[in-house]
Amino acid sequence: MSAALSTTGNDRIKPGGNMSPFDAITLKIDELYAEAKNWADGEPIANEEVAAAATAVYNALHDAGKEAEALRVEEVKPLDDAKAAIQAKFHPLIGDTKAGKGKVVLGKSALSDVLTAWRAEVKRQKDAAALKARLEAEEEARKATEAMKATSGDLEARERAEEQLALAKEAERYANKLEKKAETGNGLRTVWVPELTDLNAAIKHYWASKRDRFAALVTELAAEDVRAGKRTIPGFTVTETKKAI
Repeated sequence: MSAALSTTGNDRIKPGGNMSPFDAITLKIDELYAEAKNWADGEPIANEEVAAAATAVYNALHDAGKEAEALRVEEVKPLDDAKAAIQAKFHPLIGDTKAGKGKVVLGKSALSDVLTAWRAEVKRQKDAAALKARLEAEEEARKATEAMKATSGDLEARERAEEQLALAKEAERYANKLEKKAETGNGLRTVWVPELTDLNAAIKHYWASKRDRFAALVTELAAEDVRAGKRTIPGFTVTETKKAI
């Protein structure tokens, strides 16, 4: 019966003919993977016949992978197209890429510039007021100290000194209040930005404190050079290896 069916030319009659494309490629890859496990069982290849059979499975897996990738690209294309359309639709509003920025980003940036200047000026005024109050508080404290020194045996002078001391404490509380007000609720955020001024010093620092990450970085740079054709790199040994293709 199988011989008769194979001559009909009806693709739906052959094994897997009723499967979806995904199920069909899944079946193919599963079968090839099972074959690969038989050949890659820990035993080295002993002869040309075995090598040819393993190569055939390898090539078949490679081709099946290309089929699966093509199917994936086909299935995901509507999603990619839809996503691209949505991105294009919203980009004029909220886009923030190297290609351009949307109105929200541009508007916020422009307003941030003028607001930062205004808030910085307000803070400068608050800082100036706080500094003035601090200097006055220190002067009142100095007067209170001098008055205390001059109260020996003089009760009336001591009373005036106590009044001066109370005034100094009140001035200090007021200065503290203005200083706190200048540092909070001003609409400004402190941002620390590193600026590289000594590359050698920076390299020495991070080589000592983050050696693993530093080594990974220079290894990636070396890999880029090797891919570009370089075979001699200071600090690296470039070794030639062979892999099955």
